[in-house]
Amino acid sequence: MDIATLSLVHTILEERGIRRAAKASGRPPASVSAALKRFEAAIAVPLVRRERSNLVPTLEAQSRMADLAAANEAIRLLLSHPTGNGPDVTPSISLTALERFVTVARSGSIRGASKVSSTGQPQLTRQMNDLERDLGYILLIRSPSGITCTAEGLAAIPIIENLAEIWRRLSRASGDRFRRAAATWRFGSVMPLGPESEIARMLAALTAKWHHARPRQPLFVSSTTADELIAGLKNRHFDVVLLDLETFPTEFEGRLISRTPLALAGHPSLFAQHGGDIGALLQSNPIAVPSLKSGLRQQAAHFIEATLTEQERSRLTMTEVDSIPVILNLVMDHGYLSVLPESSAARVRNPPAMRRLGPGYMQSLSLAWQKNALSRQVAEAMLGMMQTEQISDSAPARG
Repeated sequence: MDIATLSLVHTILEERGIRRAAKASGRPPASVSAALKRFEAAIAVPLVRRERSNLVPTLEAQSRMADLAAANEAIRLLLSHPTGNGPDVTPSISLTALERFVTVARSGSIRGASKVSSTGQPQLTRQMNDLERDLGYILLIRSPSGITCTAEGLAAIPIIENLAEIWRRLSRASGDRFRRAAATWRFGSVMPLGPESEIARMLAALTAKWHHARPRQPLFVSSTTADELIAGLKNRHFDVVLLDLETFPTEFEGRLISRTPLALAGHPSLFAQHGGDIGALLQSNPIAVPSLKSGLRQQAAHFIEATLTEQERSRLTMTEVDSIPVILNLVMDHGYLSVLPESSAARVRNPPAMRRLGPGYMQSLSLAWQKNALSRQVAEAMLGMMQTEQISDSAPARG
């Protein structure tokens, strides 16, 4: 790790944007972006998520802000010089080089420091010369009797030791996290309809059986949308994913594991008002649907397009909510309609009234995984653990 990267990451999180951080630091945007990636790789933790044009710090980043701010202040002090002629841009000085300077200062000679740090004397000499050049002031006074520190060198030692301790705190926590993550299998799933739904029961069965069968291999389970699950599988944030899609990218292997009829759901009074006129029902009431990142939303969109004309669709009131429990609440208590899996919606307490859409509208659940033997073996074990009486219409794995 180097001080330029630490300073740039602090600026990115403060400015909440790569270009704004580049302007504030006097660096090209590509260099600023590379610093963020370098830091995230070093600590094995994502620090930002993108929201429109802003980079929003993750919870992990927020927990590290105090240390990053302290590191930035230490770097400022390290680069300050009594003449005011410090570098305009934070140089890329490695923490290793700074710690070796402290070793040289405490040893009193390059030879002694070379033995302590297991570094060749010529390399260590060059490193000290480069360090003084980059800082813009002299740290060491060389003489035949040995090495002593300048006043600036003595002042730099506690700053460097503080900076090294800050980095140890950051990397120690991330090292622990990395070791846990290396042994953890990460399973991503589309969001369950509720605790009684097929997906929730499958995930609960998987979690309980996995813990019993593999107590030394933690299982991490997370729910999000289909698009984000596919992206997570591509960047290896997930090892195996459960999608509400019948097809998925051919770069993965997978298996269709169930198909459930979809139904138009609403309060019983709405169906009573409009009888069998589905078109009038859709146009008279707001509709709550997940975002387009969801396979369920894609099915709902197909149904609406097949049922209404373009002019009728333009008058619809559509509300996007990526939370099935919230959608259920809107349906039961606020006069909304939605398209939901019939069998899962029927299991909730006080289920909504439902009208099945027809044989062409199904929620398909597929398991997908990376194309390698280990992922295939683990995915098949997971599939066996997830089995419930609801799983049907299975299809063979495909590459």
